[in-house]
Amino acid sequence: MDRKELALQLHHSNFNCAQCVACSYCNVYGFDPVTVFKLSEAFGGGMGDFDICGAVSGMAMVIGMMNSDGNLDDPQTKHQTYNLITDAKKRFKDKNKSCTCSELRGLETGVVLRPCDDCITDAIEILDDMLLGIKAE
Repeated sequence: MDRKELALQLHHSNFNCAQCVACSYCNVYGFDPVTVFKLSEAFGGGMGDFDICGAVSGMAMVIGMMNSDGNLDDPQTKHQTYNLITDAKKRFKDKNKSCTCSELRGLETGVVLRPCDDCITDAIEILDDMLLGIKAE
């Protein structure tokens, strides 16, 4: 099963969008799925109030897990990490017209820009390309 299929399976098993994206990379980066699941829980539903899309938050978590040097005494990677998430968000917004959950789901306009399943797979495609050099089919 590829990462997109795994993420959708997780979503259909009641994981939120952030959990689907972040947990889909645990095996790639060797992170404990339970810890990642717990850390990403509050980022679903646009952080609970339909603000920043959970799939976008999940991308930020994966980028941080992948890029951070983990150096608590003298961290050196945060600006590079910020640049990576800025690029990822731009790619997501270019494709979907928004990074805001309420806009993507059309909660105020009644016009759905992108359903959650598609936001999740978009986030996976962006991360696969940026971090692993895997282009979408």
